[in-house]
Amino acid sequence: MLRHIAKGTAPLTQALQALANRKSATEQSEGPRVVRGDIDSLPAVYLAAAVLDPLYIFDGAGSVLYSNEAADLAFGPMTKSVSLRLKFRAPEMHELVSRVISGVEESTAINYSERVPVERAYRVVASRIGNDTGLYVLMFKDQSEARRIDRMRADFIANASHELRTPLASVAGFIETLRGPARDDAKARENFLQIMQNQTQRMARLIDDLLSLSRLEMKPYQKPNAQLDVVALVKGVIESMRHIARENGVEIVSELGDAPLLVAGHSDELVQVFENLLENACKYGSSGERILVSADQASPMDEVRVRVQDFGPGIPEEHIPRITERFYRVDVETSRTQKGTGLGLSIVKHILTRHDARLSVKSAPGEGRRLWFTSRLSHHLVPAPKAPETRPSPNTQTFIFPPSQ
Repeated sequence: MLRHIAKGTAPLTQALQALANRKSATEQSEGPRVVRGDIDSLPAVYLAAAVLDPLYIFDGAGSVLYSNEAADLAFGPMTKSVSLRLKFRAPEMHELVSRVISGVEESTAINYSERVPVERAYRVVASRIGNDTGLYVLMFKDQSEARRIDRMRADFIANASHELRTPLASVAGFIETLRGPARDDAKARENFLQIMQNQTQRMARLIDDLLSLSRLEMKPYQKPNAQLDVVALVKGVIESMRHIARENGVEIVSELGDAPLLVAGHSDELVQVFENLLENACKYGSSGERILVSADQASPMDEVRVRVQDFGPGIPEEHIPRITERFYRVDVETSRTQKGTGLGLSIVKHILTRHDARLSVKSAPGEGRRLWFTSRLSHHLVPAPKAPETRPSPNTQTFIFPPSQ
């Protein structure tokens, strides 16, 4: 069976190349001759082979006469004349095929899902080919990514609504109390006003983080071109974060050298990354009483690595792959106690993605966390000494968050 094998280029280019290849093959064989530029002389099977989506051609009995390469890759090879009803056993697929064969509809479509080996969602269209051919086509449009994005959007809206509704309900309740039973109770009034202030601050932090994410996602991508000294940026952030460290009983220990490490980046965005990493370490690693911050040239030599390590309770293995998801929290109660929004590491990942950098995490329960990111050095690097590689604990779990695809 002839196959369309061009990959990695635009669909139109692929189709044209596939048709050209098939034309050449036909001219070298004894099959029907394809006249250059004449679409009527082009066998329909060549067109079907050039389609990038899964496609089957079947007859009035529902037996498959042809499947293209995309169909074989998606659903496995299929022997000619096998019934579609045996290949796809879902009742809705049987109904779809029956309706188009019976002539109830010339073309009809359904949503269809396959769960093995991985879950995929398709929009399936069945249509009659011509008026008296007795042939029909079944086409599958993969909508898995669109469905995934829709679910993410729905989850995001639900989570954001919940996170805002909780403090709003608290504020509304205290307002009602202040208007009623606590109207003349000065002590209760002062206590309730403080709680209301805390809740409004929580909402403000959440809204600020949501706006930060929105700006990062909506802003047209521009490759960073400003030359920045990572060492100087991190030192500045450390000084600005010392009050938070003191509040949490943590000492920030800088292992930064004096030699600059230059990268191409946006200053404000990278400062936001450092602030988020340090604030997380201060709040969730405070039981370790110290935080180590370092920066060095990674291997290969054209990369910079910035590390933030705490000695707190660490993160269980099953949570590590999800910590950059929006609103994901390892410990909900601890996060709320520490006034977290669940968006900090999501913002970090978005910013690093824009910088073609990657975020990595090593952690194990009881051994603290080591978070670092790796970015390419600027071409105009001022040389700095390469730090020795340290070996993590054998129990430490590692996860790397690459730039989003």
